[in-house]
Amino acid sequence: MTRIDPMPNAYQPGAAAIEPESESLIARRQAALGPAYRLFYEKPVHLVRGEGVWLFDAAGEAYLDTYNNVASVGHCHPHVVQAMAGQAAVFASHTRYLHDTVLDYAERLLATMPRELAHVMFTCTGSEANDLALRIARAQTGGTGIIVTENAYHGVTAAVAEFSPSLGRGVALGAHVRTVPAPDPAQADPGAAFAAQVVAAIEDLHRHGMKPGALIVDTIFSSDGVFADPEGFLKPAVAAIRAAGGLFIADEVQPGFGRTGAGMWGFARHGIVPDMVSMGKPMGNGYPVAGLALRPEVIAEFGGKARYFNTFGGNAVAAATAAAVLDVIENEGLIENARTVGAYFRDGLQSLAKDHAMIGDIRAAGLFLGVDIVDDGQPDAVLTGRIVNDLRAAKVLISATGPKGHVLKIRPPLVFQRENVDLFLDRLQGVLRAL
Repeated sequence: MTRIDPMPNAYQPGAAAIEPESESLIARRQAALGPAYRLFYEKPVHLVRGEGVWLFDAAGEAYLDTYNNVASVGHCHPHVVQAMAGQAAVFASHTRYLHDTVLDYAERLLATMPRELAHVMFTCTGSEANDLALRIARAQTGGTGIIVTENAYHGVTAAVAEFSPSLGRGVALGAHVRTVPAPDPAQADPGAAFAAQVVAAIEDLHRHGMKPGALIVDTIFSSDGVFADPEGFLKPAVAAIRAAGGLFIADEVQPGFGRTGAGMWGFARHGIVPDMVSMGKPMGNGYPVAGLALRPEVIAEFGGKARYFNTFGGNAVAAATAAAVLDVIENEGLIENARTVGAYFRDGLQSLAKDHAMIGDIRAAGLFLGVDIVDDGQPDAVLTGRIVNDLRAAKVLISATGPKGHVLKIRPPLVFQRENVDLFLDRLQGVLRAL
């Protein structure tokens, strides 16, 4: 397995000419924040404001944001900002007092899911949600083994980093962790092939005296390179982990909240009901709120023996903000927008590929797209990095992903429109022609 830096296009000192003001900020950042933080792009962007699908730098230049699913309903959406500020001005405390806002939101959120998922627990980040899911899985199954894909990312707590291979060689995987290749849509039956890999991982855990506790996947396989199709291919793997006594955890931090254009949740495209569903990033459109939905029988053992409390998880401001995000998704028809604009985006990329051999496979579900960049048919991470950085120079922000670092990761806010797609394609066309 190849493990790479999760952001191969990250800033490296001396990589590009930097303005004096930015150089000063970089120096201050390194002095104050230390060596573990990373900046995007060879020439970092100094951003000061956001609005809708746009981000603005200190000079007032606008950048088309085709990367951030955090502000999934648009940067600084006024309805969300109003809800956040309004609740903060009235009451802002935790869930150990009775308060109707968190209950209203919990009931509304659960109503978007299959009724088997009847409880929700709140955290501040997706990392915390997955950490909590791991604790619950161990309590419920008695198993410690975790199965993930080879370049998965699930978070940064000590426990979750151990099953987040995309963090790179500097972060060791746990002895209880087994990795499997991401699904390969080129195979005749990708679902059966993926399930066979999961079964092999289960058998290896048993050989080492470990019982499997859970299979956890990001249901769009975003860090593995974006694998969405065919719909339903996850079913056999889910059946395999359950047959072995483990649980299936759907990490919806990236595909959730309507991004795939096929309903609210990525797992729904596969006709499955997870045992637990972790959520984060887009849940609060920039406000730190996350959660874990789960079947009641899964939490019974853990809840009977341990109490759970998170000082900020599910606080009144978080609940009000997250509810406003649901308002926008529903009132502005953003799931349908993700479906139609996403299809238009995919078609535009496929048309562009006819003129540029460096564009390989294109994989997409709604407004989540992955584009392979190749040289003579082979993955080319260096060329991919050049495209990402040249697009940044053209005022368009994207990233790269995948175990070989050769996949353009395109994930714009859900309010993206066709004219934004046209602008993106025009800028990408210009970058490709100049290479």
